[in-house]
Amino acid sequence: MNRSKIVAIITGAISILLAIAYLLLVQLLDFRGEMQPAPVSQLSVVSCQLSVVSGSCQW
Repeated sequence: MNRSKIVAIITGAISILLAIAYLLLVQLLDFRGEMQPAPVSQLSVVSCQLSVVSGSCQW
């Protein structure tokens, strides 16, 4: 076998492994159930934490 064939086989194997890992990750994340939105009281805390840099956070 020449070098280009070996590189093609290795690249294909890596591609298949990445695809399987992606599918397993999606199944794992989907298994957790339906996503629930954050409570409104928590949203203000998060937005305040994100705006600390700009100094526009008001409690």
